[in-house]
Amino acid sequence: MVYVGISACLLGQKVRYDGGHKGSDFCQNQLGKHVEYLPLCPEVGIGMSVPRPTIRLVGDIAQPRAVVPKTGEDVTQRLADFADVREQQLAKLSGYILCAKSPSCGMERVRVYAEDSNMNVKGGTGIFAQRLKEMFPALPMEEDGRLNDPLLRENFVLRLYVYYEWQQLLKPITKHVLYQFHARHKLLLLAHNQPVYRALGKALAEQQQIDEQFTTSYIMQLMLGLSEPASRKDHTNVLQHVQGYFKLKLESSERTELAELILRYNDGEEPLAAPLTLINHYLKRFPDEYLQSQSYFRPYPDNLRLRYGL
Repeated sequence: MVYVGISACLLGQKVRYDGGHKGSDFCQNQLGKHVEYLPLCPEVGIGMSVPRPTIRLVGDIAQPRAVVPKTGEDVTQRLADFADVREQQLAKLSGYILCAKSPSCGMERVRVYAEDSNMNVKGGTGIFAQRLKEMFPALPMEEDGRLNDPLLRENFVLRLYVYYEWQQLLKPITKHVLYQFHARHKLLLLAHNQPVYRALGKALAEQQQIDEQFTTSYIMQLMLGLSEPASRKDHTNVLQHVQGYFKLKLESSERTELAELILRYNDGEEPLAAPLTLINHYLKRFPDEYLQSQSYFRPYPDNLRLRYGL
């Protein structure tokens, strides 16, 4: 089972500073059917009460401190330590969903206040979230609010399952196993980031010895390459590439149907699911070992229906 960390308030737990929660329908009722959650609230985890005085980030936007304005208490180190003491538990996660704008869990654009002033800028990262990034830089992370965007939602879930698959590889990772893993995700990476696609392929071809340093660099680059949602143009490029595999197998009318469906997707008239459904149909009729191995066609459970919104 895929194991995902999540801010506890997003699962409806009443742990926020005001005694409320920020329950997420997608997290609770859709993704929750396919993953096991590790719900955490760093502020409650360090012993703060519910309800409780608010925390704010103060000082340098790059290295802010987490302070309770009402009392002046500095809880920065305690929030960072909350991640450190759970390192073994967090290392098992395949992704993390964070609560936006939180001074402990916010992933980006958290308000950082000037010393002794209400003047602030949106550009900080929550203390716990920052420590999580430092400890596990390849770990897929996303905020609850951004998951309302169909492109960002699909992209996060895609990365989540790729990273989960990486974690299941037997260690130490051999060159053969790494080649198989890379080959399986070629089309996916091609759709998301062609420069990284080329760079990783070249690095693998030239690498004589696969060691921990290389595999760490590899997964960092792969997850970075997948971190931006693929555009319609990029998906169209991959779909037309795949179309070529059926050139000699389909009837003329079938080739025309597929080509036109891909173009309608490119023009925004059809969702990505439409040409992919037809391609999967043709793959059943004309099996192809390489194409059938590609994660691009089924990167996550079909019933999440994430590609119907793309």
